[in-house]
Amino acid sequence: MSRRFDTINTEEILHRASNHIFSMGLNDAANQLCNYNMQYGLAKIHIAQSEMGQEPDATFIAAPDATVTRNSHRWSFGFGYGGKVSWGSGTDDLIILDAMPNACGMMIGGLDELPGVADLVDRVDATFARETTIDGIEIDWDFAVGNHFVDVFRFENSHHRFPFEYTFIIHGSVPELKGDNPTQWGFGLYYHRSAELRKIARTITTPFGDVHVLTDEAAGDYLEFLRFAEELAKKKRLKAAELLFKDFKPISNPLHQGLLNMNEMVLGCQSIPENGENVFPIALRADQPAYLVEGKRNLEDSTIDRLNFRERAEEYGVLGRLRNLNIIPHGGGYTFPDLVKVKRVLKANDQRRYFVTEIANTKEGKKILASARELAFTYRGEEVVKRALELKLCSVVGKMRPEIVLKIS
Repeated sequence: MSRRFDTINTEEILHRASNHIFSMGLNDAANQLCNYNMQYGLAKIHIAQSEMGQEPDATFIAAPDATVTRNSHRWSFGFGYGGKVSWGSGTDDLIILDAMPNACGMMIGGLDELPGVADLVDRVDATFARETTIDGIEIDWDFAVGNHFVDVFRFENSHHRFPFEYTFIIHGSVPELKGDNPTQWGFGLYYHRSAELRKIARTITTPFGDVHVLTDEAAGDYLEFLRFAEELAKKKRLKAAELLFKDFKPISNPLHQGLLNMNEMVLGCQSIPENGENVFPIALRADQPAYLVEGKRNLEDSTIDRLNFRERAEEYGVLGRLRNLNIIPHGGGYTFPDLVKVKRVLKANDQRRYFVTEIANTKEGKKILASARELAFTYRGEEVVKRALELKLCSVVGKMRPEIVLKIS
């Protein structure tokens, strides 16, 4: 362990990590699980930063849709979902692989006419049947895997810039690049899926489990590869739109899971740029409207004070990260109707975590879980958008009522 931390017990390290979590979430059980698990991820990053001679200042700033990740690897590494993870200045040669960036994003486009269901299904079948190659990569259409989807909406437009009767959202990433691949880099996005990536990664041992990092030239190569992956993911979503909808107008195609620079990652949230594309979809539960929103630079000082973040942020020297947060939620996020709250965390050998939760509609019922992978879940609804508006993260451009939801593989 780093010299800076070798005289501190694990509970103190975790407490310090918890003070680097700034949550705008809804404080339901899913949000609480996210925050509890992120303590472990941040504690590991703090130790890694200290080992590298850097200030151990990693933060997690949770968006209104902050929740669990159902990816068992990411969860075991100590991460939740729905927020920005930051470590370092933005230019330090240190990339944390365990957050698992994957270039996932959502494309939204405008339509003048609602496609027929039979025609749309035929186009989906034709798309899956054909071999498609983009930038030398054979495409694996993943738009029905997990929470990925293709949805069509009736657009209740409140903005002259988008005079469409209908819209669609395509949600997907690049599973083709998670493991070793035929690109010039050879390695993949995910540490546990790519033997070539494991060869260049460094493993740092902590009391909470190993943390896997890239430094120096390897970090630069990975960031370059990730930019390729992000462009491929955008082209893939655009190609899917061309094959499924023919005549449409692209509105935006933003990322919600990737590195912004060497030391910042959007992990299930969308980043508002200083210039350029500034309209984003927020997709909620399938029976709820989705929203087209315009991002606002955030957080305002008044919001920081309202959330009681200022004193703690100043103490740890991270106030600038809050003032330059510039994120909005990308969806509703998982929620668990049968759980009320997290009561405590039990640990086995400091590395295996068990979360003791309170069951709804019982007097003292408890559910104990190691991950959220097998829990029955649903998605949150408009409360996420309301929270984002209250915190001045965005403004609504238009509401989208679901007409067709495609989950076909």
